[in-house]
Amino acid sequence: MPALSAMIDARLARLPRRLALAWPGGRLGDASAEVRLTLRSSRLLTGLLRGHVGGLADAYADGDLEIEGAMGDVMAVAAVLAGDPVKRGEQLAWPRWLQWWRSRWQHHLRRDAEQVRFHYDVCDDFFALWLDPLRVYSCAYYRDSAMSLEQAQQAKLEHICRKLMLAPGQRLLDIGAGWGGLLLWAAEHHGVQALGITLSANQHAHVNRLIEEKGLRGQVEMRLLDYRELPRSGEFDRIASVGMFEHVGRGRLDAYFAALNGLLKPGGLVLNHGITAGGLRNGQLGAGMGDFIEKRIFPGGELVHASQVMHSLAVGGLELLDAENLRPHYARTLWAWSEALENRLEQARVLTSEATVRAYRLYLAGSAMCFERGWVSLYQLLAARPSDPFNGAVMPGARSAFPFKRDYMYR
Repeated sequence: MPALSAMIDARLARLPRRLALAWPGGRLGDASAEVRLTLRSSRLLTGLLRGHVGGLADAYADGDLEIEGAMGDVMAVAAVLAGDPVKRGEQLAWPRWLQWWRSRWQHHLRRDAEQVRFHYDVCDDFFALWLDPLRVYSCAYYRDSAMSLEQAQQAKLEHICRKLMLAPGQRLLDIGAGWGGLLLWAAEHHGVQALGITLSANQHAHVNRLIEEKGLRGQVEMRLLDYRELPRSGEFDRIASVGMFEHVGRGRLDAYFAALNGLLKPGGLVLNHGITAGGLRNGQLGAGMGDFIEKRIFPGGELVHASQVMHSLAVGGLELLDAENLRPHYARTLWAWSEALENRLEQARVLTSEATVRAYRLYLAGSAMCFERGWVSLYQLLAARPSDPFNGAVMPGARSAFPFKRDYMYR
C-alpha cells in the first residue's frame, strides 16, 4: 500500500510531535517518537487521515487502538489532527430550530436523572483519586499562580461566596451540589442556612455523611431532587449553580433561568458557573470529540455560547450584573486532574473498568487542550432578581443586593 503510506507520511509530517504508527500490514516512524499509536484494524487509518479524533478516542477506550506517550504530547498531535472547530464553525447535523425542540424533548426529569447518574455514579473512590480533598469537580480559581490544585479550589469556593455576598442567616440554594464542597464551605465559613440538591445517588449519600460528621444537621440539608421539582416560592436569598447548567439543554435554558428567578427572593443574587461553547456557530466539539464525550462521559451535555446564555438569563427575568471568563483557569485545573490520574492509573483500574480509565485519560487531557485553545470556555455569571424598589438598597437606583462597585469581591 505505497500510496496509502505516502498519504499517511505526508499527514504525519505536519504534526508538532514525532508520531510512530503501526497497523496490520504497515508501519511508519520509529520507537523514539514522542507519540506511538498501534492500530489493531487498518480501518482506523481513515479516521486518522480525516482527523476524526473522536473515533480514534472511542477505539482506544474499546482497546482497538493503543496510545503511548505523555498526555501533553498526545494532545498536541490530536489538536493538529482535529483542526480548529471554532474557525470552521462546525454545525450540528440538525437545523438550529429542530435541535432546540430535540433538546427540549431529551431533557425531561427521568432522562436527566439517568444521564447524570451515568457520569457521577461511576465510583466515588475513582473521582477521589484525581480530585482535590474536597472533591470539587469544577474549574478552580488560581488567584495566585503558585497555588496547588487544593488551594485553587478553596480559592474558587471563596470567590463564589464573596461574589454572592454570603452572610450568616441567609438561605442558600446550591443546585447540582456535587460532593458538597461549596455547600459545606458556605455553611462553615459564612454561616448560611444551606440546601443542596443533586441527581446523583452517590453524591447525595456522601454529602449526608459529611453533614453528620461535621455536626451541621439543622444548618445544611442535601436532597436527591431535580431543580424543577422545587416550589418557586421565592424563599432563597442566594443561589449557586456550579457545573450543572451544561446538563440543562439549550431548549430549556430560558425555563431554567426563569426557575431560578422564581426561587430567589426579590433583590437576591444567583451565580451560574458553567462551560460554554468557544464559538457562536459550534453546536458541539468537532472532529468527533463531542460524540465521544456524549457516549463515554457526559450523555445529554450541551454547550452554548456565553452570549446565548446571557440571552436566556434575561428572558428568564434576571439582570446580569457581572461576567468573568475563567477559561485559562479550567485548562490548568484539567491538566492537574489529568496528571493526578496518570500518576494513579493502576489504582484507577482496580476501582473501575479499563474502558472507563481509558476514556477519562483522553477526556481530561483532551478537555485541557480544548480550553487552552479556546474551543470551549468557562463563565461565571452573577445575576439578580430585580426588585423595584429594592427594600435593602443603601443607594438610590439599586434594584438588588449588588453594590455599585465590584471591588468587594477582591478585598
